[in-house]
Amino acid sequence: MAEKKTTEATENAEVKTDAKEPAKKKAEPKKKADTAKLQAELDKVNEALAESNDMLLRTAAEFDNFKRRTEKEKADIASFVKADVVKVLLPVADNIERAGQSDRDSSDYVKGLEMIIKQLTDSLDRIGLKKIEAEGAEFDPNFHEAVMHVEDDSVGENTVVQVLQTGYMIGDTVIRPAMVKVAN
Repeated sequence: MAEKKTTEATENAEVKTDAKEPAKKKAEPKKKADTAKLQAELDKVNEALAESNDMLLRTAAEFDNFKRRTEKEKADIASFVKADVVKVLLPVADNIERAGQSDRDSSDYVKGLEMIIKQLTDSLDRIGLKKIEAEGAEFDPNFHEAVMHVEDDSVGENTVVQVLQTGYMIGDTVIRPAMVKVAN
């Protein structure tokens, strides 16, 4: 009887195993289909990532090219502006050279120098350079540089009483502040 129970238990175990095997076989195709679907999605994501990476690399290269082109354009513009300024100042330089070769004892020498100064002033005006008017104005550290102070009751406090070196500006940009003496 013990043998009979063992045989039945073994047969029952075999039956249970056989019953599970068809369920496993049904699950395997489903797992393969899920794996294939996941692999397809992974391939799509990898392809999209590769496209994004390629686009990023192209954008970075385009930006580098843009920076180089912009720097070259800035350098070209700076050279062009310098050339324009030199063209305006060359006649003045020519006249200074001629004055250097002329007779300094002549009465026309001083008159010639005055004409050169006027020509230089006019040339600088065409470029856009303007003098900073300072004498008698209230001291402004944006336009003036105080190098001396003087006690003077005849003028108001913080008033520029003397310009020691003329200041210049182009537009709203100060090229050189006026060096001034200020009343305390």
